[in-house]
Amino acid sequence: MNHTKAGSGSVFRSRLALARALIAVACLMALLLGACTGSAPGPGPTQGNGPELLRKLDVNLTLPWSIVFLGDGTAIISERDTKLIKSVRNDQVTTVGEFPGVVPGGEGGLLGLALSPAFASDRLLYAYFTAESDNRISRTRLEQAADGRLSLGTPEVIFSGIPKALTHNGGRIRFGPDGFLYVGTGDAQHPERAQDRNALGGKILRLTPEGKAAPGNPFGNPVYSYGHRNVQGLAWDSSGRLWASEFGPDVNDELNLIQAGGNYGWPEVTGAPGRAGYIDAKVVWPSTADASPSGLEIVNGTAFTCALRGQRLWTVPLNGETAGNPVAYLTADYGRLRDISLAPDGTLWVLSNNQNPDFALVLKPPRQ
Repeated sequence: MNHTKAGSGSVFRSRLALARALIAVACLMALLLGACTGSAPGPGPTQGNGPELLRKLDVNLTLPWSIVFLGDGTAIISERDTKLIKSVRNDQVTTVGEFPGVVPGGEGGLLGLALSPAFASDRLLYAYFTAESDNRISRTRLEQAADGRLSLGTPEVIFSGIPKALTHNGGRIRFGPDGFLYVGTGDAQHPERAQDRNALGGKILRLTPEGKAAPGNPFGNPVYSYGHRNVQGLAWDSSGRLWASEFGPDVNDELNLIQAGGNYGWPEVTGAPGRAGYIDAKVVWPSTADASPSGLEIVNGTAFTCALRGQRLWTVPLNGETAGNPVAYLTADYGRLRDISLAPDGTLWVLSNNQNPDFALVLKPPRQ
């Protein structure tokens, strides 16, 4: 009997040691996996350091897609399906005009807007839109009458041939600190195009203000980075690094730090698998129900990205080339959120995307 008890104790101690060893291995694997897969969503907001809602503007918008600001604080907004450019000044909305050549359908229509870096002198407004056979970029003068009313001049198509489809049309455009126009495109339901460096789908493009391939592009054509599924947001941090938000398929929405000539993996990989030859996302949302990240803005070292399906505003602390854990705000309070932009007065404007009708939220960003 005593011999049997001693043997049982020995077996128990052996099993306990084995269990502890397995736990240690599991912890090590978790740390290694975390190091190579990018940050995952945090458990919830941290009190006292998030954006503060100042007011909700019920300005009767219909599926707004992009927002930019004039120097006097006037917001210029595109509506995807109506083809209209609208302005909001002193909380009052006015129709500026209908953008010609737009053919809405599915996720296509009147999409991204950007103002010329020399807008004060040339008054040029750039727009990415879906036409009859492709997605295009046009620019037009934003005329202003003596009474302050705005109107659209005659558009000039500066770039065409971006593939279109019912979904995955990309559409975000933005001028970078270098004065060139960056363009986020989608794979237009042809994933293989994302890996073709001579195709325009599934890319970030870099163009001159006239629509030519920018000098210094890595492949001698308009392509700046590739292997993208559907780029929806573009923003630069205070050191001039370009970040982009991107839709995943049914998993792995992404926030990427963009490198010239970089391959971001689609359709071969998504997220941050650590596979050689592809650049891992800095943040991965494993479930697209939490994100579907759209418009992106960076203020005071924090990236803010709107979530469509996730119906929330994600904040991501940035530290150089590192992204911290995302934290969600406004979750399910205002429905789908499409775009976010910094206004001249230092507030952040967020566009809803619910068609009921839509509105803008004005937020005070947190201090760094």
